[in-house]
Amino acid sequence: MRFVLLSLCLISSVSGFAPPSLLSPAATRPSLSATATSRSTTALSMSNGGVVITGSAGGVGFAYAGEFMDRGYDVVICDVKDCSAAAKALTDRHPNGKVYHTKCDVSDAKSVDQLAQFAKKNLGTVNYWINNAGVNGGRRDLRDVPISQVEMVVKVNLLGTLLCTKAAMEIMGEQAGVTGHIFNTVGSGVKGGGTPGYACYGATKRGLPQLTESLVKELDEGVQGYPKKETPGKIQVHSLSPGMVFTKLLLDDSTPELRKFPFGVLAAQPEEVAADLVPKILATTNNGGSVEFLTTDRILTKFFERFVLQKKSEYIDDDGNVIKTPGAQYDELGVRSLY
Repeated sequence: MRFVLLSLCLISSVSGFAPPSLLSPAATRPSLSATATSRSTTALSMSNGGVVITGSAGGVGFAYAGEFMDRGYDVVICDVKDCSAAAKALTDRHPNGKVYHTKCDVSDAKSVDQLAQFAKKNLGTVNYWINNAGVNGGRRDLRDVPISQVEMVVKVNLLGTLLCTKAAMEIMGEQAGVTGHIFNTVGSGVKGGGTPGYACYGATKRGLPQLTESLVKELDEGVQGYPKKETPGKIQVHSLSPGMVFTKLLLDDSTPELRKFPFGVLAAQPEEVAADLVPKILATTNNGGSVEFLTTDRILTKFFERFVLQKKSEYIDDDGNVIKTPGAQYDELGVRSLY
């Protein structure tokens, strides 16, 4: 009974704990330097479709790209930092699709517009746009967070999602006969629970379901008092919840206690999350769909394995330290390098 009560109490607070990929802040706005990595830079791909993934130089965004490429999709990856090494790794590992890479600061309207033009030029058709870029701003009391950090979290997580969603909708609306899907990544705070230490992050993530619900109604019903917009292409907007993923965003400023629980029980590696979510993304057909990794069944199973069967974590030891796989490379936080 104690196990069941514990499980039910925690399910609503841990689902979609944190976005998967870190979009590192830059000292100045980066100029967009667009470079395509592909087997052919002159002809548009004859692929299953095109995908744009923000914040994809590493973490689950990088893993999403590989899963889409394995299924024959061509992908644009972008980040505030250079993505050339990530693009090379994807090309080498996933030959079924092409990858194009560019820099983009999602919090800057001009940079997002350049990303949109880059995607149209290289992909031809954008079937999926994954708003994955996000930052947590560090785990600390709001009173100790510098104003510049507050601004960055709000601009990247909320303004960035708005700008990218608007750009994606404009592209997809022009694609006659094609249904385009936009996925907004939610995280801790999305269901209204408190996020002590992550007040800025939680506030930005709390706004995304409202954004998605508003857009779903605009697309399905229009805006009262105005003619309903009809476009050649169909647009759908959805929510994407990767849960807890072992990335810099999750482990930054974490404590041994947090790493033991809940991270050691519920967190997963980027590849595992992407392998589960990409098929669900591709199977989503109804506007306003919700795709999540930490489903209720998965959470209950993890709790049962840990607290009833006493199964040890594959990734965190009894002292709250990251268990490092021989031969793999890790940074100072214990985040494993994907390439």
